[in-house]
Amino acid sequence: MSDGIAYQNKDIEFKMLSESFKERSFEAYGLKLPRIKEVLPTNLSAVLANELRVDNLFRLEDDTLALVDYEAEDKVSNRIKYVNYIGRIMKRYYEGCHEIPDIRMIVIYTGDVRKAEAVFETKSMTLRMEQVFVRDLPAEQIYQTVIHKLKNGDKLTEKELMQLIILPLAEQGADNKQKRIEQVIELAGQIENEQEQKLVFSGLLVITDKFISKENAKSIRRKLTMTKVFQMIVDEVEEENRQKEKERNRKNAEKLLRGGVDIDIIIDVTELTEDEVREIEKNMLVAQ
Repeated sequence: MSDGIAYQNKDIEFKMLSESFKERSFEAYGLKLPRIKEVLPTNLSAVLANELRVDNLFRLEDDTLALVDYEAEDKVSNRIKYVNYIGRIMKRYYEGCHEIPDIRMIVIYTGDVRKAEAVFETKSMTLRMEQVFVRDLPAEQIYQTVIHKLKNGDKLTEKELMQLIILPLAEQGADNKQKRIEQVIELAGQIENEQEQKLVFSGLLVITDKFISKENAKSIRRKLTMTKVFQMIVDEVEEENRQKEKERNRKNAEKLLRGGVDIDIIIDVTELTEDEVREIEKNMLVAQ
C-alpha cells in the first residue's frame, strides 16, 4: 500500500479512532468524567471545513457529549468558534430527534498556554469550559517512565498510553513539539500490543493535526500501515463500503425494473449479475 492512499479514505481514520478511544478515560488529562462510550462524526453541516472543524466529539457513558478542541493560544475568537460548534451540534440533534443533548466543552491547551478564563460570558449567554493545561504534566518524567517500562517489557497502563498521546503538546514552541512528536513516534513503534500501538498512533494523528509537520504525519501513517490491526481495519472498511455499494445497486435495480428497463441494461448500469437482478425481480413479484 503506497503512503497516504489509505488515508484519503476518512472512513478508515474515523473507524481507527472510534475503536481506539472507545471506553477510554480522560483521567490522564486530569478530568474526572465518565468514560468514552463512542466517537461521533464531526462533519457538522454548514460548517466551513477550513474555519470551523471540531477536533473530537465523544459520547460519554452518561450520554452527555464531550466536544474536545486543542489550542496553542487563548483568544476570544476560539470562544466564538466553540459557540458555533455547540450551536451546530444542537441544531443537528434537534432536527434529528427533537432533543438537545447536554454538551461539555473541553479545551486542551498546549504548553504554550499558562492560564485561560474558563467562562465566556455576554448579556445573552454563558459558555463554561472544562480546561486542561498540558504544560502542567510532568512530561519528562512520563517520557522516561515509558522508556523504562518498554525496555523491561512491562505493560503500559491506560493512563500512561493516554499521556503519551498528548505528551508532544506539553512542549512550548513548534520546534520542541516536533522533537517530542518524533520521540513519541519512536516509542509507539516499540509497543508490542497492536491495539495499544493503534491507540497511540491514531491519537497522535488527531491531536497533533494543528501542530505536526507533513513529514511527521507521513511517518506516523507509514508506521500505521505496517501494523496488522491497521490492515484489518482497512479490509473491514473496504468490505463495508462494498456492501453499501451493492445495496445501492440493488435499490437502483428495483427502480429500473419498475420502470420497465431491459435487464441487460440494468446489469450494465448496476454491475449486478443476471442472477442477482432476476432474484430482485422475483422478490418484487412475491411482494406484490
